[in-house]
Amino acid sequence: MKLHTLKPAEGSTKNRKRIGRGPGSGRGGTSTRGHKGAKSRSGYKKKLGFEGGQMPLQRRVPKFGFKSLNRVEYKPINLDTLQALAETHNLETLDFATLVAHGVASKNDRVKVLGGGELSSKVAVSAHAFSASAVEAIEKAGGSVNKI
Repeated sequence: MKLHTLKPAEGSTKNRKRIGRGPGSGRGGTSTRGHKGAKSRSGYKKKLGFEGGQMPLQRRVPKFGFKSLNRVEYKPINLDTLQALAETHNLETLDFATLVAHGVASKNDRVKVLGGGELSSKVAVSAHAFSASAVEAIEKAGGSVNKI
């Protein structure tokens, strides 16, 4: 072993610059934070939407509209989706559990069947809500409608 062959153990050194370790390091003094101001202080955290004291966008833009706290949101499913499910899996009843099992809806959704597309299979459909055109199309195809 000679002095010129010595090197540090594997993993003992890091490749990053250490800040705030005196003027000799080149990164002492203000520690790359500049002079004064909020960003130079410890514990600084920019508030969401803060624009440097300028009036933030969410306060400049006028407010309008209304969303009821008691609104009921439905997952829309069209007739063509039901037709594809009935054909591929050879189903005669399409209830909520079946829709969840085949990934069309999630277990926390409320399902509304809409009249988009065509339905030719005779299918018994049960869902939380139906549009008038969907009910008409399902009954025209010989199926039945059941509200949950």
